[in-house]
Amino acid sequence: MNWRGIWAIYKFELHRFRRTLWTGLAVPVITTSLYFIVFGAAIGSRMSEINGIEYGSFIVPGLMMLSLFTESIFNASFGIHMPRFTGTIYEILSAPLSAFETVLGYVGAAASKAMIVALVILLTANLFVDVRIEHPLLMLMYLLLVAVTFCLFGFIVGIWAKGFEQLQVIPLLIVTPLTFLGGAFYSIDMLGEPWRSITLFNPVVYLINGFRWTFFGQADVPVLTSLAATAAFLVACMAAIWWIFRTGYRLKQ
Repeated sequence: MNWRGIWAIYKFELHRFRRTLWTGLAVPVITTSLYFIVFGAAIGSRMSEINGIEYGSFIVPGLMMLSLFTESIFNASFGIHMPRFTGTIYEILSAPLSAFETVLGYVGAAASKAMIVALVILLTANLFVDVRIEHPLLMLMYLLLVAVTFCLFGFIVGIWAKGFEQLQVIPLLIVTPLTFLGGAFYSIDMLGEPWRSITLFNPVVYLINGFRWTFFGQADVPVLTSLAATAAFLVACMAAIWWIFRTGYRLKQ
């Protein structure tokens, strides 16, 4: 294992994050505050509890997942797209690094940045509501699992995209709507049929509910089902990246 090469990629990507540190941290803090002002005050005053949980506390896992999805995809996709755009991707491919080591460096840095933002949101949420976490260790592990999974997905998006405009297509037009429709700010049990059954085809439902279970010990879908769905998505992303490096899809062209 070429740890020096992995560390070089990881350090380079984190250095880019440090250059925009205050902006990268200020945006989620301001956004979270606005969500609590709008959802917590305006809607929460009319919807005091969901399944015995205060509404302001209920939306915290959804807010964290929404930012985690976006940050993971953006950081990973931008990190690998820039070498393709500048042509330095060939230096990386010719370096004594395997495909696994290259992905580990980029995905590790992107996942670290995404988790930092998610934890900042959690700290900000504590300023507005009392957040209790029944399984803190499992929460961190699940947060890491989802971050790595979506960073792998973002890595795929960064290789697939032909320009910077396409980098925004998946997060803005697919992932964000699925998150809003996936129970981030409400319980899917509040939906009538057939909408509840239709919502279960949304994969984001299982990711959010699995994470919410680590907070409150309850969720709309079984936690094992959520873990299975997350693991399946992780395996699918790993298989896609393996195929990309094996065929050289948009890497050597």
